[in-house]
Amino acid sequence: MKADLGRKYRLYPTQDQDAILTGWGHTARALWNAALEQRIFVYRQRGRTLRALEQCRYLALGRAEVDWLAELPSECGQMVLTHLDRAYDNFFDSGHPAGFPQFKKRSHRMSIPFKGQRVEVRQINRKWAEVRLPKLGWVRFRLSRALGGTIRNATVSRDGTGWHVAFGVHSGREDGPPNGKPGCGVDFGIAASAYVSDENRPRQMPPTLSPTERARLTHLERKKARQVTYAKKHRGGRYGKRLRKTVTEIARLKTRQANRRQDFTHKLTTDLAQNHGFVGIEDLRVNSLTASAKGTVDQPGARVRQKAGLNRSLLDNTPGERRRQLDYKCGMYGSELRVVAPFHTSQTCAACGKVDPASRKGCGRVFVCVHCGHADDADHNASVEIEARARRTCGSVINSTRSATRVRVPASGRRRMRETQPATQS
Repeated sequence: MKADLGRKYRLYPTQDQDAILTGWGHTARALWNAALEQRIFVYRQRGRTLRALEQCRYLALGRAEVDWLAELPSECGQMVLTHLDRAYDNFFDSGHPAGFPQFKKRSHRMSIPFKGQRVEVRQINRKWAEVRLPKLGWVRFRLSRALGGTIRNATVSRDGTGWHVAFGVHSGREDGPPNGKPGCGVDFGIAASAYVSDENRPRQMPPTLSPTERARLTHLERKKARQVTYAKKHRGGRYGKRLRKTVTEIARLKTRQANRRQDFTHKLTTDLAQNHGFVGIEDLRVNSLTASAKGTVDQPGARVRQKAGLNRSLLDNTPGERRRQLDYKCGMYGSELRVVAPFHTSQTCAACGKVDPASRKGCGRVFVCVHCGHADDADHNASVEIEARARRTCGSVINSTRSATRVRVPASGRRRMRETQPATQS
């Protein structure tokens, strides 16, 4: 039985348990780095790749000689090596976007994996429960929702707000039957976080930080820069208590910001998957869109600061995370995710189908077709075009760089036809 659901809860360890978990987190990170270094060395010297099964034997020998390595539960170390195997498999998979496994820095998110067979959960009352971890005992966590299945694995992690425990749960659920509801196209942007084709107003993500929090974050980042400069000059680069406290406060604010962003994303994707028969989105290449424009020393880029601000705004809307969530939520609620090619969606008239950059002068918020006179909000026009392409693709991605010849239906007519029949095929 494989895990098909994830459940994450806030964990509240005692002071002693917090110290032990912190030590285990650093040990798991060091083990990952050592195992990755060993694999790279063996491949360069002998031309072969080590796997977790062979490295587990070396891990057993290391636990007998290194005390801090022996403190980490044996199954946690085995899970770290298994995760490294998965990272290599993803890298060699041509259809997976993952790159080569990277070494983890001290600032990397701290996490300790556990096997589901060694984890036990008991409920204390309606709001609280405890999880029993190997060599640690019972640890309390906030039972914000029911587990809903059999625990297959668990991961204890820490972010800027504290410790969390995530369970991989097997619920036995199956994809829901087609819900029979009308489809839609969604245009993800910056000025409008999401514009749905069958709506007349965009969905805006609330500010992830209040003005006070944003000013405090700016103050803390400047304070950190001064403290880091002092540490390099007078402490050999070693972080003192004050600098670590500043880093912790920055992490707490950024975690709060990420949680609010994630909350909006989950609500948006759940609503789209529940209330539509299919959801059409663009096949965006986020890495290419957010590439830096700084260039090289010999050929420096132009408007680098403006491009950096644009990249931050684009990443703040998390188009990749929205696509990932829609991918599994559409199956849950009986809808379908249809990914279409993104070329010319912002320059194509949703009424006549003509592509002309002059219809959107200066990349403004208003789209006025220079051929038929159709006027609409630029993002809404793009969402209607995305929906039209999604009706033709039926879930496949358009790989061509040129639109196929097709019979066009006016935008108003499309909205009427959405309730009755699919768009005319080419």
